[in-house]
Amino acid sequence: QLQLVESGGGLVQPGGSLRLSCAASGFTLDHYAIGWFRQGPGKEREGVSCISYSGGSTKYADSVKGRFTISRDNAKNTVYLQMNSLNPEDTAVYYCAATESYYSGSIYWGEDEYDYWGQGTQVTVSS
Repeated sequence: QLQLVESGGGLVQPGGSLRLSCAASGFTLDHYAIGWFRQGPGKEREGVSCISYSGGSTKYADSVKGRFTISRDNAKNTVYLQMNSLNPEDTAVYYCAATESYYSGSIYWGEDEYDYWGQGTQVTVSS
């Protein structure tokens, strides 16, 4: 069974950092592009960042650019989202998603481009 599991969420003070992990089971992520999405309270789900299966191409939402970094370790079958300088507007449930990709540098931004989703991990930024 193909499954994605997010971890690393929690409560953090403004200005703090968290690192989210997205681990795959039942398949290897080698040829899957990954996206991170989030849904804040009362908001629609939005794209945060995405990475190609090679790791060579990335994209970030303007709201997180310069603060968040996406990376992947295919040997560990895991993708990470390092989040620094967190602020209350970053409070949301964070989801990772995977889609099989035939081109090493392709990245995908739209939710409908992803086939597999994790259950989400809560990130709360509050003093």
